[in-house]
Amino acid sequence: MKLFSRSTLRGAVIGAAAMLLGGTAMAADITGAGATFPAPVYAKWADTYKKETGVGLNYQAIGSGGGINQIKAKTVTFGASDMPLKAEDLDAAGLVQFPMVMGGVVPVVNIPGIEPGKLVLDGDTIAEIYLGEITKWDDEKIKKLNPDLKLPGTDIAPAYRADGSGTTFLFTNYLSSVNAKFKDTIGASTSVQWPTGLGGKGNAGVAGAVQQTEGGIGYVEYAYVKQNKLTYARMVNKDGKTLEPTIKTFQAAAANADWANAKSYYVILTNQPGAESWPITGASFILMYKQPQDAAAAATALQFFAWAYGKGTPEAESLDYVAMPEAVVTMVHKTWADNIKATDGKAIWTASK
Repeated sequence: MKLFSRSTLRGAVIGAAAMLLGGTAMAADITGAGATFPAPVYAKWADTYKKETGVGLNYQAIGSGGGINQIKAKTVTFGASDMPLKAEDLDAAGLVQFPMVMGGVVPVVNIPGIEPGKLVLDGDTIAEIYLGEITKWDDEKIKKLNPDLKLPGTDIAPAYRADGSGTTFLFTNYLSSVNAKFKDTIGASTSVQWPTGLGGKGNAGVAGAVQQTEGGIGYVEYAYVKQNKLTYARMVNKDGKTLEPTIKTFQAAAANADWANAKSYYVILTNQPGAESWPITGASFILMYKQPQDAAAAATALQFFAWAYGKGTPEAESLDYVAMPEAVVTMVHKTWADNIKATDGKAIWTASK
């Protein structure tokens, strides 16, 4: 499996080339920007897709907030966000959204003597850490969750995303669902006012802050954790079960999603019930204009997404992402055909593409 460096995930360009395929002129690069959460799988897909078709993907992993801003500014063909927009916000901006892939957010730590997967945390404890109420790693609440670990009296140093981030939305949405004080004082959004801690940009910034600070804790999407061999924590879920972050536990949480009845695919997968459900699971979404300025570029992007849905599942799963179910892909194809149109009103996407 090819690994991607931190600089890649920090927002570097993934692939770039104009091409001619079968003598037919194609759009140059597909341009997109936004969420860091799916960046590893987008990079993997882009590499394979370019080898197969010659079409490059220029994707800047700048955070969900940046992706929303750039698509609204019409500087990219698509934006990517881990926080789904509500139907009224999409309509106001002339946008359509659809889910591309699902995965998990994982706590990472830097505690002397603690190996990956040995520490156990629950949502309420993490919330109190980020509220500044639990300040030492040998706090009684943490010790109760880890009776077999020798926890040091090291100060806890929380790290958080300084950029507008869907990863932050998923993390704060989860903590808000399990801790009333967190919900009332910090809340759930792509960017919040943290009462304590150190900010970092992107997954790399948060991971770096944790790795460089003894006693650090942060939250990072799992593919980045796995690729960079970070020290992660197991978590106690809604059913009281202690789980490892794996594709199996992400899939268990995703299985509860009711996509068919979700208007504009507005689905949030945090704190789902089920013995095997990872508590901080979420989908990542693509945002495009219903009437794009460049119909050819939009069509090229949709061809890439269709390829990813159809052929990208093994690569997604190799990075511990959850592919969208076939029934959802069928719904998304219909969304494209019904909603994304050229200025003359003709559909940009047809099933034959």
